[in-house]
Amino acid sequence: MSRNRKAQTGGAQSLPPRVHLVGIGGVHMSGIARILRAWGHTVSGSDIHLSPQTEQLQALGVTVNEGHNARHVGDAELVVYTSAAREDNPEIAEARRLGIQTLKRAQMIARLMTGKKVIAVAGSHGKSTTTALIACMLSRHGLSPTFMIGADSIDLGTNAAPGEGEYFVVEADEYDRAFLEYRPYLAIVTNIEPDHLDIYGSFPALQDAFRQFFSQIEDNGYLVACTDSPALQACLPARQALPLSEAVGDGMHHPVHVVSYGFSENADWRPSGISPVINKQEERKGIHASSFVVEFRKQVWGEVITQLPGLHNVANSLAALAAGHCIGLEAETMRSALRDFRGVRRRFELIGEAAGVTVMDSYAHHPTEIRADLSAARSRFPGQRLVCLFQPHTFSRTSYLIDEFRECFRDCDLLFLAETYAAREEPSAGMNAQQLAAEINQPPAHYAGGVGQAASTVASQLRSGDVFFTVGAGDVEQAGPMVLELLQASAVGGAGKGAH
Repeated sequence: MSRNRKAQTGGAQSLPPRVHLVGIGGVHMSGIARILRAWGHTVSGSDIHLSPQTEQLQALGVTVNEGHNARHVGDAELVVYTSAAREDNPEIAEARRLGIQTLKRAQMIARLMTGKKVIAVAGSHGKSTTTALIACMLSRHGLSPTFMIGADSIDLGTNAAPGEGEYFVVEADEYDRAFLEYRPYLAIVTNIEPDHLDIYGSFPALQDAFRQFFSQIEDNGYLVACTDSPALQACLPARQALPLSEAVGDGMHHPVHVVSYGFSENADWRPSGISPVINKQEERKGIHASSFVVEFRKQVWGEVITQLPGLHNVANSLAALAAGHCIGLEAETMRSALRDFRGVRRRFELIGEAAGVTVMDSYAHHPTEIRADLSAARSRFPGQRLVCLFQPHTFSRTSYLIDEFRECFRDCDLLFLAETYAAREEPSAGMNAQQLAAEINQPPAHYAGGVGQAASTVASQLRSGDVFFTVGAGDVEQAGPMVLELLQASAVGGAGKGAH
């Protein structure tokens, strides 16, 4: 897209032509790179390790360097860095030495939003799925949104892309207070639970950050909030919301419209009659749909179908429908978008099958997410043995959520733990995977070492009819393909399938 065209569609009019990204392989950073490159900017970046994500960026004409070195900054006029980068990163230090402007990634995303109506999806869980679904609904309406999702959308084929329409749909994560850089027209908040306490220090401080986020919603804007999260309900603004039917746009100050959704009887948007949809042809393709009736303020709004498993995805679907209704999307188009929506990568994703074993992958790394996915798995795979390989994500999260981690695997039959994915932390920040394994009794947890070693251990214990899940936000996803290879090799060699 030409620079002139870019200026017409809002966004980064004031950004220089040459931008360098530190930590370019991260999901949000790669999204920034995609949008800038589509707008005609010269983009370079670096990351500790190259990945399929960085390979895709290189195919778009982005220069990607492995490792961090001051010389990578080159002739950049702006340096953007991931929240995970340390202050002594040589590229950040070089940019500051040279007097080049530096921005954190959330500050950069806020710059990209210039001139757009922002739809921001926040909350402890469900952000990526809900963000992707809203982007798909807007796209189905022909509204060409710009979007940035915290995962790859299966339907949109990417995690981020520029659009020519007025809306910018963004996953507004709370890590490093990123969402406080945004000024949304419409905010969706799925829930609030203890997480990222290494950043906030306490749960009340995290709640205070969400209160600040609510205060940043534009006047006459919308806050779509889930009724099923007590901590979220405690944070909602006290100011009186106007009825949705009341006219706005008269130039006067109006408060935010608060719209609720969830399973509560008092929710504006709520589901009823949730039931499976039996379609043998789709079932053979791995699609297992469910339907439910949507009620809006005690009146039947319509029946919808979703392919996504679990009650948590019923709630995510309601959030997207409520948001779409707020901005005037057509009901039938929203229903069709939801019916066809396949979700995002690493969320209850089928990886493959071998030797009678179904291999799945889940990004779940918080006890609430793990519990929800395993409950959905029990419904999706009735009567089958569920085997999980969980990789804890950061030492601190394991420590401050230890009570929840002790209980969240109860729907699993056989549990293995891989070595903790440390991310930005040192082991002294909390508990490691071996310590966590000793704390989990139902089912008993078995520490299995690094991802490669764990894959070998798990493969030796799987048998035909099992469902195997890799669970976690780190590199545990690599174990699924490893296990498939081992199972295939074992089947070809005629070997047995582990303990019975």
